[in-house]
Amino acid sequence: MTILQGWVVPGLPHPLLTPDASPGYRRLRDAFDQAAARIAALQPDVLLVYSTMWPSVIGHQLQAHPAPTWVHVDELFHALGSIPYRFTMDTELARAWHEANERRGLASRTVAYDGFPIDTGSVVALKLLDPDSRIPAVIVSSNVYADRAETLVLAKAARDAVASTGRRAVAVVVSTLSNRLFTDWIDPADDHVHSAKDDEWNRKILEFLGQGRLEDVAQLSRTIHREVRVRKVVSFKPMWFLSALMGQHNHHHGEVLAYEAVHGTGGAVVGLTPTGEARGDKEFDEDDVEVWRGHREVLDPVSDEDEEDVPTPPAPRAPEPAPTRSASVTTATAAAPVGAYPHARRVDDLLYLSGVGPRQPGTDAIPGGPIRDAAGAPLPYDVAA
Repeated sequence: MTILQGWVVPGLPHPLLTPDASPGYRRLRDAFDQAAARIAALQPDVLLVYSTMWPSVIGHQLQAHPAPTWVHVDELFHALGSIPYRFTMDTELARAWHEANERRGLASRTVAYDGFPIDTGSVVALKLLDPDSRIPAVIVSSNVYADRAETLVLAKAARDAVASTGRRAVAVVVSTLSNRLFTDWIDPADDHVHSAKDDEWNRKILEFLGQGRLEDVAQLSRTIHREVRVRKVVSFKPMWFLSALMGQHNHHHGEVLAYEAVHGTGGAVVGLTPTGEARGDKEFDEDDVEVWRGHREVLDPVSDEDEEDVPTPPAPRAPEPAPTRSASVTTATAAAPVGAYPHARRVDDLLYLSGVGPRQPGTDAIPGGPIRDAAGAPLPYDVAA
């Protein structure tokens, strides 16, 4: 399986249709041109495009028409002009990806209809990153309800398909950073990121990506979604997808070619190249899922199948409830749990997040045994348990 490079690019049409309307759009267009030259030099077999601007609801859709041809007009910025296109799709890889999706438990289908609408983001990315349409592509939708686990499985299915077909691929994620658009028409010369907060977060994301810390950004996806994204979908998914596709680690060479505002959003052209450096074990904040079996709620009862596969003895219980100074703290904005241990627990002035603590607020039943005796004195804790 060979992923040669990964790119994060914005999908709004301004750098394609009106690059000279503002200096920022021109810098983005120049960055796209640089990225196109680097991709061409790699001579990849295919471009894998994950577009946040192609929403799907029932599963994941893959563009499999061998030569989609149309004249596209953006549904919002239609006054900027039309975009005629004729792309070449890698239908064999699209089918292989679809089959890999199904093997990993995902709902999936290919689409190969004449005139089937390709989203603005995919059109912009392919027109600018492969201007002569010499490189076949596969475009996958972004399911609005998919969360981290489902997105990781989608990317791993893509890896399966690339490996089984022997392709040398470049990954392209079409997404803004912050996505707040101005709700009035603006002079392009006055374009700027919607707020100082959005700009600060964008720059922190780009700092990490510029250092090749892709998995660190992926781990921050829930926070990014909460802080700088209008919540049109369940989560901010593109970094989950790209990290699971390229490798869930921070050993990439990253380069930020441009960062500019596009009608208030944060648009950046960022390249990531695997370095081949040694990688240690990565501690994940959430399960690293291989097969999609549906959303797992923390307090859902264990299925009969799970009970047979993974027998779990009852945990030791404390003689009496833990002292009130170790009261549980719960929050709806906390990250999803690690395995079966959802909690945040305060002890004096320290806040312990994940790893050690009660399974449910108000109890002291944890796998390693009680943390205090009846008098409230600390007890040894079996970390291995």
